[in-house]
Amino acid sequence: MTPFLAKISRLTVLPLLAALAACGGGGGDSTSTPATPAAATLVSIAVTPATATIAIGATQQYVATGTYSDATTKAVTTTVTWSTTNKFATIAAATGLATGTDVGDETVTATSGAIVSKPVTLTVRGPWSSVAAGGVHTIGLRSNGVLYSWGWNRSGQLGDGTTVDKSAPVLISSTGTTTWTQVAAGEFHNIALRADGTLWAWGFNQNGQLGDNTVIDRSVPVKIGKDTNWAYVAAGKSHSLAVKTDGSLWAWGRNFDGELGDGTVIDKLVPTRIGTATNWRTVAAGDTHSLGWQTNGSIWSWGGNANGQLGNNTTGTSTKVPGQIGNLTTWVRVAAGASHSMAVRADGYLFTWGANGNGQLGSDNQIDLSAPTQVGTDHNWDKIAAGSAYSLALKTDGTLWAWGINDDGELGDGTLFSTASPKPVGTAANWVVIAAGQKHVFATRTDGTLWGWGRNDEGQQGNGNTIDVTTPTRIVP
Repeated sequence: MTPFLAKISRLTVLPLLAALAACGGGGGDSTSTPATPAAATLVSIAVTPATATIAIGATQQYVATGTYSDATTKAVTTTVTWSTTNKFATIAAATGLATGTDVGDETVTATSGAIVSKPVTLTVRGPWSSVAAGGVHTIGLRSNGVLYSWGWNRSGQLGDGTTVDKSAPVLISSTGTTTWTQVAAGEFHNIALRADGTLWAWGFNQNGQLGDNTVIDRSVPVKIGKDTNWAYVAAGKSHSLAVKTDGSLWAWGRNFDGELGDGTVIDKLVPTRIGTATNWRTVAAGDTHSLGWQTNGSIWSWGGNANGQLGNNTTGTSTKVPGQIGNLTTWVRVAAGASHSMAVRADGYLFTWGANGNGQLGSDNQIDLSAPTQVGTDHNWDKIAAGSAYSLALKTDGTLWAWGINDDGELGDGTLFSTASPKPVGTAANWVVIAAGQKHVFATRTDGTLWGWGRNDEGQQGNGNTIDVTTPTRIVP
């Protein structure tokens, strides 16, 4: 390079280096700070579960999940407030724990600042799943498997450890974790099954109807035997019937009229095997007679027959062993009243027989019948129940019908007039389970509510008083 060019090169580079130094380029002494990103803001709230169903008194935990402006999601907890719109449930504003208080559809929302969630629906049902009506007491089964009782208690039939009458539901005593699945109420005693297949009994025991090998009354449920394969139970006036999962039939208690079906008239203090058949499905027990339904669709009867309640075309002659009623094998339901019987065929026709002094057969007269006789021409009958001298039946459309004696309002039509043909009970069309006591009635609806009517002198209506009820009245809760 010539001296001239070298000079030009030095003159060019020096100003460039000076410029770089002035703007900090290439140096390590910069003090600038990057801009802080804006905080993500809440855009929306989703509440889960979107739909839920609980019983009155039960709880449901709700969770709020927030979506933010940066597309992230996370639970919203400390800034959320919960609320309900209707009066069917309450909810803890800070935690989202809802509690059912009445039957209906509740609306639940979550709010955080100005953001409000889309409402979700919580359906609250009544707590009852089934019911049994005895002589002057009632047993109610809740959907959580817990039993309650009310009414007359002089023999300990309420199972609460006392012999004091109760006019409102009380919890039945239990041992350990208990889930009851079925209960049957006799005149003064009860037979029940647990989810583990065990058999229990309590109440009056003069004839050994509890099956515990004594004649001592029990005021709390006692376990009967050690078997764990019981499937179905029925309770009569003073005798008990049961079917095991293997289809065998068992009976115990009073046997003066041969109602146990073992060929004798000797009371039995423990469950006794009846015959050798292994195709029994369900049984029903009246005052002195018994009925059974087999898996082949046949129905059978045994015991007292003073009014033709055995349906075998005879009157007055008791039968000590099960005998088939007719030769049809298309029966689907059977029920036993005090001295009359009912059955439904697969084609939906209803048949009755036995005592009819109060029109309980629904034949529009008061003439006893000794063989199954069709009731009217309707053929949409479904479930049936028989009381002392009245009858109940549900149709497939959910309507409830009653007929027979009505001295205590057991027909539920708001009067005390008896009738000898089926009459509708109100206008509701959502009945599910029906139970006929001696002179009082209970039934459940599809929403889990429990309703009662009829005699209440002993507090068997469970409404806190002893005034008879002539129309279906809800038991709260």
